[in-house]
Amino acid sequence: MVTAYLEVWKPAGVELVPLDGPRVTIGRAECNDVVLAHDKTVGRLHAVVEPVADGWCVQDLGSRNGTVVRGDRILAMRVLHHGDDVVVGRTKLVFRAAEPADVTRTQGAASSPELTRRERDVLRALCRPLFNGQMFTEPASLRDIAVALVVSEPAVEQHLLRLYGKFDIPAGSRNRRSLLANEALRRGAVTIADLTEPTP
Repeated sequence: MVTAYLEVWKPAGVELVPLDGPRVTIGRAECNDVVLAHDKTVGRLHAVVEPVADGWCVQDLGSRNGTVVRGDRILAMRVLHHGDDVVVGRTKLVFRAAEPADVTRTQGAASSPELTRRERDVLRALCRPLFNGQMFTEPASLRDIAVALVVSEPAVEQHLLRLYGKFDIPAGSRNRRSLLANEALRRGAVTIADLTEPTP
């Protein structure tokens, strides 16, 4: 197992928490391994850091204010890398780990394709429900996107067809809107900042 720890930035200073157990829970309640009682924006049981293979992952536990890693609110378990900032509520934590010498880095995700302004608007409207604080939320429907952008459903469908092509979502795939939303987030075509701004 990789030797690792969390730097927990508290009002009194930085506390170092070794990651040497089966899991480390983070929250406001006293029963957590990392207790953040000073931060009222942190849930009672907010997030968990767990070992996976030779590394560590963090997962939000359905908290109201979410968990942010490297500036992105996470929707699923996220692998942590040395130096990653993790924000729960208003509290900053930094993951520190020694990386094995024989590690081979994974190739990064493909970059976002060129998008028109309207295609970006459609993606933002599609992904916005994913960040409403509920777990396992579906992306917006054709009707929801059309209402949000004040356009017709056929117009939205045409934009989505072009976006499926640009993001390599195969025809006939199940849950194409979900696949598109995930791919847009993975490639950085939609960010947390995009989803917190008002829809045009």
